[in-house]
Amino acid sequence: MDITHPVILFDGVCNLCNNSVNFVIRHDRADRFRFASLQSEAATLLAQQYQTSFESRSSFILIEEGKVYQRSTAALRVVRHLGFPYYCLYLFMILPAFLRDAVYNQIARNRYRWFGKKDACMIPTSALRSKFL
Repeated sequence: MDITHPVILFDGVCNLCNNSVNFVIRHDRADRFRFASLQSEAATLLAQQYQTSFESRSSFILIEEGKVYQRSTAALRVVRHLGFPYYCLYLFMILPAFLRDAVYNQIARNRYRWFGKKDACMIPTSALRSKFL
């Protein structure tokens, strides 16, 4: 699969994840990012291409410039492209990944309980379909 844009892979049934994707879409003024749910065929193909496993639905994944980023690193690499004031969150990259990911993992473990989940993956509107793989 040839990707020319950074791709965000997300848990398609998670309300927090869907809201995060919608947030990125609203603030991605440069139309930089493309999206796919972790449950999609596109994610399966990308996992094969990058010789990795996206089995964990608790991870937010960014594929950018041929590299795979997960958890807090992926999220922070995304916000740095969203403009002020959101790119200021990129400063958290100075913290060691094990600390950032500890917070990320706590949220990921509880995301369904705190934010709920859908029975099926989000279906993009026709206006947004071009942003999804």
